[in-house]
Amino acid sequence: MHLELRHLRTIKAIHDHGGLARAAERLNITQSALSHQVKGLEEQVGMELFVRRTKPLRLSPAGLKLLRTAERVLPEIAALEGEIEGMKSGRSGRMHLTLECHACYDWLLPLLEVFRKAWPEIDVDIRPGLSFEALPALSREDVDVVISSDPEEIEGIGFAPLFDYEPVFVCAASHPLAAKSVIEAADFADQVLITYPVDRARLDVFTGLLNPARVEPQSVRPVELTAVILMLVASGRGVTVLPDWVVREVRNDRDFAVRRLTEGGLTRRIYAATRTEDAGKPYIAHFIRLARSEPVKLQRALRGA
Repeated sequence: MHLELRHLRTIKAIHDHGGLARAAERLNITQSALSHQVKGLEEQVGMELFVRRTKPLRLSPAGLKLLRTAERVLPEIAALEGEIEGMKSGRSGRMHLTLECHACYDWLLPLLEVFRKAWPEIDVDIRPGLSFEALPALSREDVDVVISSDPEEIEGIGFAPLFDYEPVFVCAASHPLAAKSVIEAADFADQVLITYPVDRARLDVFTGLLNPARVEPQSVRPVELTAVILMLVASGRGVTVLPDWVVREVRNDRDFAVRRLTEGGLTRRIYAATRTEDAGKPYIAHFIRLARSEPVKLQRALRGA
């Protein structure tokens, strides 16, 4: 079997976009050419890579193995390309970040350690004090990257999608709501909701669940640190909603119960906002590629927990 990078990109694109048409558009080839490429790859492998009776297309067991390889190899190739591009264009520059997402430190800090080793001459800094005015700070060039889940139409600012995540409900294992398999908006009406100290318009539990249902918790308690939030929840002092990557370590902890919000679950997306003129800088592009791959590792750990 002779595998090429284009084969891995094809498998990942079809999986990510759920079908040939959108994947072909993403890969900038015709649907016919993409179909021919898939057929040729399946002939090499000697097995079907997709279950074609499903919509969207679903990977077969053999296809899933190729996808896992693509998720491991492609970010490494992208990182290598970023390093080579940096050698061509110079490695000096600045990348100051701020976050509108408190929980994002969980994946951002190990990512920045990888980035720092690849770009040792880039001035990297995190500016947490600007989180409430992050996008104006980006426009003023006080920072260079904003991690956000709330894209806006701002001239000169672009939002690169990084990854999707699911906000989930967490309570103490002894809490009455732990007996439910799914948590609905009405369940919060008599609860103390522990959240990060940010505006409600930037909290998933309000924007995605409580505000549309016009439900108000009994009270809201803001807490800065994730570890403290979880400690208070385990002590029965309230309930919380956190991104799925944050709770991966407590899913099997007997002190906690983790439940889906609504039957279908909630889905949110994280973005990296940059000035349009900076998006093509090799080290910014490399950071964005890394930010698309690091959460995959956390979500794998979540699935294997």
